[in-house]
Amino acid sequence: MGTDNFPPGWLLLLIQLPSTPSSVRVALWRRLRAAGATTMVNSAWLLPDTVSHAELFEQLRQNIIRQRGTGFVLNVPSLPPEATETVVQLFRADRAREYDEFAERCSALLEEISKETRAEKYTFAEMEESEQDLEKLTRWLAKIQARDFFPDGRGEQATAALASPMRGRSSTWTRIRLNLQHVPEDERPEQEPLEVDYDPWRGFDPRTGRPAGSPDA
Repeated sequence: MGTDNFPPGWLLLLIQLPSTPSSVRVALWRRLRAAGATTMVNSAWLLPDTVSHAELFEQLRQNIIRQRGTGFVLNVPSLPPEATETVVQLFRADRAREYDEFAERCSALLEEISKETRAEKYTFAEMEESEQDLEKLTRWLAKIQARDFFPDGRGEQATAALASPMRGRSSTWTRIRLNLQHVPEDERPEQEPLEVDYDPWRGFDPRTGRPAGSPDA
């Protein structure tokens, strides 16, 4: 990673909380993880220096004080290149764990969908449930990518893994909807607009059925 890709500076949140109640510590940990913060040592959290991150750290610091704890927000203008590289790898390792978990859940869901459609056992209720599960995965991926401050290609791979089974005439959703022929007509969903990514006449003259540009076309 070149120095041009390093952030202009860092924000460091140092915290100390009473041992009880533990719920305060857990809530703080969740807020920091949701923001994409990484920890260097116990009770020391780091984020790239941005306006939104500075506002978040200050808000958390005030919450810590209200809970009779101690908190400091420090601005670190720069670090030596070697230290910066180490910090960036901490962020990437955090995101890698999230992308791995996402990939595992995504693969499990798509495998279950494929299994049911191959067996022609997919019901409309199950299709709706799977669509909801895919929407949840899509929202989850967007959150991971929003806190992926130092992308290394894992985000693009996750997007492709989620999107590829949904495209084309052999897509997962095409097979699901074809299997709706086994569902009673009054229980079928209304026809949605057809996808346009598959054109059966691409490269052919629709009048003759022959390749476009051929002498008989």
